[in-house]
Amino acid sequence: MSSVTTNYLQTLEKSLYDLVCETSTNLPKDVRRAIKKAKDAENAGTRAAMSLSTITDNIIMAEDNVSPICQDTGLPTFKVKTPVGVNQLEIKAAIQNAIEKATKDAKLRPNAVDSLTGKNSGNNLGEGLPVIKFEQWENDYIEVKLILKGGGCENKNIQYSLPCELEGLGRAGRDLDGIRKCILHAVWQAQGQGCSAGFIGVGIGGDRSLGYDLAKEQLFRHVEDTNPNPDLAKLEEYIVEKANTLGVGTMGFGGEATLLGCKIGVAHRLPASFFVSVAYNCWAFRRMAVDIDANTGEIVKWHYQDGEKITFKDEPKAETNSESRVVELRAPITEEQIRELKVGDVVKISGRMYTGRDAIHHHLMSHDAPVDLNGQIIYHCGPVMAKDEDGNWTVKAAGPTTSIREEPYQGDIMKKFGIRAVIGKGGMGPKTLKALQEHGGVL
Repeated sequence: MSSVTTNYLQTLEKSLYDLVCETSTNLPKDVRRAIKKAKDAENAGTRAAMSLSTITDNIIMAEDNVSPICQDTGLPTFKVKTPVGVNQLEIKAAIQNAIEKATKDAKLRPNAVDSLTGKNSGNNLGEGLPVIKFEQWENDYIEVKLILKGGGCENKNIQYSLPCELEGLGRAGRDLDGIRKCILHAVWQAQGQGCSAGFIGVGIGGDRSLGYDLAKEQLFRHVEDTNPNPDLAKLEEYIVEKANTLGVGTMGFGGEATLLGCKIGVAHRLPASFFVSVAYNCWAFRRMAVDIDANTGEIVKWHYQDGEKITFKDEPKAETNSESRVVELRAPITEEQIRELKVGDVVKISGRMYTGRDAIHHHLMSHDAPVDLNGQIIYHCGPVMAKDEDGNWTVKAAGPTTSIREEPYQGDIMKKFGIRAVIGKGGMGPKTLKALQEHGGVL
């Protein structure tokens, strides 16, 4: 291998590493402007306003500390366009090396899990991961697009086969009105569980796999662009306007902001099939793209850089007077304290809490706890952790993970160990709700 080739590959890998880090830690300008618009429109003092304020604080801290915006750093999906003659195998290897290094540097959380054994590879590499899709084009440079889509919003993706019956909306036929109903139903069924206020990409037509791929492709469009198809442009505008009257709101707390953007694409289909596919993305809309010199491997352009960049740093603090009662609790918490809470209370918790996800919940079903959990708090969280040279661990990002996965276990574990509170995302199911009522717990 010549020195020129070596330098090219090293530079290419560095460019891709920078792309991964920037995508994980720094929201694009158009996304920031959409969040700013939603925050300005929210009523001060509401739980939705408090949530949006927390979101913007999170954006600031992530950028300042060059840390992941969300502890679920998502599944990396790359879409790469190359000139004819460019070695795509070299690009694939460079992407994998960049992903592995970014994971080691705690810019990504290890998210690649063997579907049969449950073992985490530890470096975000595995069968089919990261997702890399290549396409050739006639330009003389390489374009690399990356989206980091977390599990919470990925779980709220949905696909419809028209015609169909939709609860509350009636029949959705094979026309624009049927498509409209499906999209609104998709936003409604998410119920804030995908970390609203969010963005959706919609794919009309294709087969099942092409439909989802087309839907995700729409997420790479600029938030403020206009669809070249007039009918779809009107529909995109209508969906955002109508979705924000549904009352779901930020994180499901109600309010003015349920959806921040809707982008729709269309593909031909088989006569027998008519799919509407919706890809839901959370407020942490981590997607970025770069143009790379095909000869040197250097980045020559960053995408999504047009317009004003909202930093949120100079904004006045949101009004703290909440319309709800604020209750302060410190762990360990008693049953009496829990039963005194009212629906709508804002609860501030201090003291120690314990993090845990799927593995520990499954373990505790048939084993004793390693610590005394009586009166304690379980936080559904899988933080991004960094280990220094002395073996000390530092938390780089920590946020709630999707809670519904723990529905088979949570109620039983709370009663078994005396757990009084659970912090998570997206709500739980009827089994957990019943246990909360019987045991005196809160979610």
